[in-house]
Amino acid sequence: MSTISPPTEPGAVLEYRLTAADRCDSCGAQAYISAVVNGSELLFCAHHGRKYEEKLRSIATDWHDETARLSE
Repeated sequence: MSTISPPTEPGAVLEYRLTAADRCDSCGAQAYISAVVNGSELLFCAHHGRKYEEKLRSIATDWHDETARLSE
């Protein structure tokens, strides 16, 4: 599984792959988390991503978390 973490070097630029056009599959808010399950990508806002994280992480082949952007 892949995860995204903050840059470790001063001045490093972190590239995000989710944009404002990516919307949560549960509520329609901006998505900050994507999970690939059975070859399909699911998008979640921070709230719903955390709500379903425990169950999804065990079956997801990829977990991409950009919630750190919320505190920037």
